[in-house]
Amino acid sequence: MASAAPKDAGAANEAKEKDAKTTFTFDLAHDSPRFPAMEETILKEWEKKDTFRESLRRSKEAKLPEYMFYDGPPFATGMPHYGHILAGTIKDIVTRYAHQTGHHVERRFGWDCHGLPVEHEIDKKLGIKTKEDVLMMGIDRYNAECRSIVMRYSSAWRETITRCGRWIDFDNDYKTLDTKFMESVWWVFSQLHKKNLVYRGFKVMPYSTACTTPLSNFETAQNYQQVRDPSVIVNFPLLKDEKTCLLAWTTTPWTLPSNLGLCVNKAFTYVKVLDKKSGKNFILAKSRIPFVYREEGKAVKNEENGGKKKKKSKKKKKKKEAPKPEQEAKEEAKKEEKQAEKKKEKSYEILEEMKGEDLVGLEYKPLFDFFAGQREKNGAFRVVADDYVLDGNGVGIVHQAPAFGEDDYRVCLENGIIKRGEELVCPVDDNGIYTAEVGEDLAGKHVKGKGADSADSIICRKLKAAGRLVLKEEYDHEYPFCWRSDTPLIYRAVPSWFVNVPKIKEQLVANNSREKTVWVPENVQTGRFHNWLVDARDWAVSRNRYWGTPIPVWQSEDGKEIKVIGSIEELAKASGVDAKTITDIHRDKIDHITIPDPRGEGYPPMKRTTEVFDCWFESGSMPYGQLHYPFENKESFEAKFPADFIAEGLDQTRGWFYTLMVISTALFGQPAFKNLIVNGLVLAADGKKMSKRLKNYPDPRKIINDYGADALRLYLINSPVVRAQEFRFKKEGVKGVVKEVFLPWYHAMRFFLENARRYEMVSGKKFEKRDNIYTEATNQMDKWILLRLNELVRFFRKEMKAYHLYTVIPELMRFIEDLTNKYVKYNRDRMKGTDGNLDEALCSLQALFQVLNTMCCLMAPFTPFLVEYMYGKLKVANGADAEDSVHFLMIPEEKSFDKEGDAKIADFCISALVSVVDNGRVVRTNSSGNISGRTPLRKMLIVHSDQKFLDAAKDLQTYIKDQINVKEIELSTDLKKYAHFKVIPDRRKLGKRLGRKQSACHKALCALNMDQIQKFRAEGKIEVEGETVTLDEVELKVEMNPKIKTKEFVGQSDGDVLVILDFTMDDDLLTEGKARDITQNVQGLRKAAKLNPTDKVEVYYKIEDHKDEKLKLTDVVAKSGDVFKQRLRTELVAYDKMAKDANKIKEETFTLGKSKITIALVTPKK
Repeated sequence: MASAAPKDAGAANEAKEKDAKTTFTFDLAHDSPRFPAMEETILKEWEKKDTFRESLRRSKEAKLPEYMFYDGPPFATGMPHYGHILAGTIKDIVTRYAHQTGHHVERRFGWDCHGLPVEHEIDKKLGIKTKEDVLMMGIDRYNAECRSIVMRYSSAWRETITRCGRWIDFDNDYKTLDTKFMESVWWVFSQLHKKNLVYRGFKVMPYSTACTTPLSNFETAQNYQQVRDPSVIVNFPLLKDEKTCLLAWTTTPWTLPSNLGLCVNKAFTYVKVLDKKSGKNFILAKSRIPFVYREEGKAVKNEENGGKKKKKSKKKKKKKEAPKPEQEAKEEAKKEEKQAEKKKEKSYEILEEMKGEDLVGLEYKPLFDFFAGQREKNGAFRVVADDYVLDGNGVGIVHQAPAFGEDDYRVCLENGIIKRGEELVCPVDDNGIYTAEVGEDLAGKHVKGKGADSADSIICRKLKAAGRLVLKEEYDHEYPFCWRSDTPLIYRAVPSWFVNVPKIKEQLVANNSREKTVWVPENVQTGRFHNWLVDARDWAVSRNRYWGTPIPVWQSEDGKEIKVIGSIEELAKASGVDAKTITDIHRDKIDHITIPDPRGEGYPPMKRTTEVFDCWFESGSMPYGQLHYPFENKESFEAKFPADFIAEGLDQTRGWFYTLMVISTALFGQPAFKNLIVNGLVLAADGKKMSKRLKNYPDPRKIINDYGADALRLYLINSPVVRAQEFRFKKEGVKGVVKEVFLPWYHAMRFFLENARRYEMVSGKKFEKRDNIYTEATNQMDKWILLRLNELVRFFRKEMKAYHLYTVIPELMRFIEDLTNKYVKYNRDRMKGTDGNLDEALCSLQALFQVLNTMCCLMAPFTPFLVEYMYGKLKVANGADAEDSVHFLMIPEEKSFDKEGDAKIADFCISALVSVVDNGRVVRTNSSGNISGRTPLRKMLIVHSDQKFLDAAKDLQTYIKDQINVKEIELSTDLKKYAHFKVIPDRRKLGKRLGRKQSACHKALCALNMDQIQKFRAEGKIEVEGETVTLDEVELKVEMNPKIKTKEFVGQSDGDVLVILDFTMDDDLLTEGKARDITQNVQGLRKAAKLNPTDKVEVYYKIEDHKDEKLKLTDVVAKSGDVFKQRLRTELVAYDKMAKDANKIKEETFTLGKSKITIALVTPKK
């Protein structure tokens, strides 16, 4: 039974630890680390010492080359989520690396403060529905409300970003609402105007009725949703022949009251058909007849109009009926025949064929009389032609509502149905509500309403009553929604300010070349972004809103004179207002300022146009706005432009990345950035988008509190998301990082600290770092881990320079795996000095220190907290001038101590070692019977065809013996004697390639003899049945020759090497095994007592040998004194020799076989 430690034992241990701190070089690390708490402590230290700013001060004073980084501004109206944390981590890694490779890296946080995200929040808060509501309230009060919430969550952002370990300057941030930033935006616009890249136009654009503003094409692309809308076919009777009607199909019935024309394709063949049901003649494209005339009476959805494929219905089996009389049967047969004939009869008849050009000019009767005067005014309600009409859907005739369709507007303008400068037929107001122009039934209705009382439903009822509705059905399709209000968009003609992007398209495409900008991953640049640039359209940069940077254009009342202002000083000069009084240039502060009309006093003064800039224009101007360029920092900006690096999510391909590229190309003819990392989307564990409403993801703060920010960072970065792919977030993955990476790595460091102290205690010498360990190392494993480290440094620098985070992280993880599961595991006893060889112990400790120290530098950008803690424990050995923080250290350079090929040879040798050990462990686990792993075996036989492999195993046999616990090793290349090969053909691969011949080849492969299989292994291919089969089409299994296998002689192979163990036991082996059991119990007791490896204790024992036990524990202890001294560094003393006043630390009784041994740990007397 275990006895409790005396009350003063803890105090004694504490006193010893204090003693140790004055004696040993290294302090110990906690045996059960709590990483989140550790990170909190380090954060406080960073804050106290101002570590981030100190690193900036040092790099600036050293006049290191500047590395320019742009931070894309987020909105602070919502909380940061995993997408922000991911992008922030990528930015932090790259900028930390840039600093650690000898650069000065300013990192300023930015805030997007204007635009719809802010206004939408205020609209919800104040119940604002229309533009009139805002004007009634006053723009000054509205903007004040917007300003009040702009930085609502800024403190939460700062707290989360800082807690995640990101080093970025929040105190010297930039905000798009700052007057200096806004003034730079004015300058950008004025420069584009001077280059004739800006114009005001009337254009049909995606329009948000909820936000009462048009949206750009890339904003529209952000939020498509699957919807069900009504689709209708309506008829338009010809003026000269009302019995003949043109057909048109639309999925927006709400646009029909605004119809002014019909459009055909001149090249298509059209037909006039007699519709037998209505008696009318319908004109439609010949190829679209099957779309109009489907199954009688069924207006069903098919694949073409948005429906799904019909599922085959399962017909119910009819019950057998009794035979009917002959006459009755005949009558039924005739009836069925007539019905069949009726079904065969078409419900239409083609009367005439014509070309589309034959229809041009035909006039028709409008659906409604709301705008009947347009016929006389502009020649509306006639047929025109254009190539945009296709025959892939609909009826080959498209209804034209120029106020609600981009092509409609263009076609009607080209054909004189509408004219520039004239008012458009547009009975829909800014809020998407029908005006009184379309009658009482529709006035006040929202065009995208739903239900029986919706605009679409009312229109369809009216058309049906008038005999104009041919078909109505439901249509499933993707439709754009407002990215901010999540309401359906409409297309609506609105006046707007545009940047003429097509004019600089060729230059944009050239600036997107790999010679000028490097994207990671490259496929986003050459695919999605390239295609977006090739198809670039004019960019609408104005919004009919209030909270934003005002468009700096003053225009005359008649619109003939305009003045574009590029600065506050210019505005002051032009208006006569004192520049000192213009401290804010939001709408409510400058809209009252007028500029005299240059034509003289007879003209009213010019007023500012009412629009503000789209917030995307502001974020695209951030390189200039954040520095107040060109009004300040001109030389500094121009020296650092373009930026060295930016990063954001894939959604910014058509957002920030695009606006940066357009504006910089327009201004300077070059891209705004040199290097770019694009990350993918972080999804919930179920593959859905993360949603606060669904609560389908864990709170980031809880994840950080449970597992630590470093674990979250590494989990996100070591995933497909850094290749711009989607990634499902699972908290188990973060936990896995702690368990599989951090804990083994941490305990490797802890093991070093313990054994460096043990070395100092036993040798009486201080541990001093030896930089020449790279060249002095003679041990194979030391050389291997140092070569691996040097290769890692080379790879790390090369790949980080290319911004390939997705290759760097896996390689770092592999190295940590090699370090913990190979190097440390195989050298534990050596580092402990178990065999008494302190020189070897020191060599191994020096190698491990070098690796741990270097890994702190390499991992610093990725796991800034953990490496700071580790470096804090290790730095004392770096000398008196050791840097205070690991983040002040530079990334090490690759060393030139090795010859070409050394690393490969070392890898080969260690691979041989691991392969032998792994196979040996499998044999011991599966075939040992009652033999404990601590009981040594007499012999191991290693069989391999390659002598180089055997030579490597021979050189490393000390490790093999130690890991498998075996006394002797024999080597052999005689596979024929010891091994049996078995070929298992892959039926799927062979069947796919060989077809019917697969069966014969399969038999031939299974019948191969040993010589043939050996040749197959060596050459990688073999010919059987006239076919060449390769190794990748079979599984080559290597087993121990069954003829020599016995209970004591057992083997295992991984397909490459065969390892055979001899389990024959003798008394010496069993005695040593029991001695190791006792040693293990003593060490376990020390651990339970929470003793440090350097804590000295006396060990007392008493034994209760069982009478039936052949091997007595008393004999084992008597024979194993040297074993105990070697492994425990003390003797086992008989219990009856313990002093009466001995201070017992811990005592426990253990059962070994049928016997028992009681062990007591006692504090040594001073």
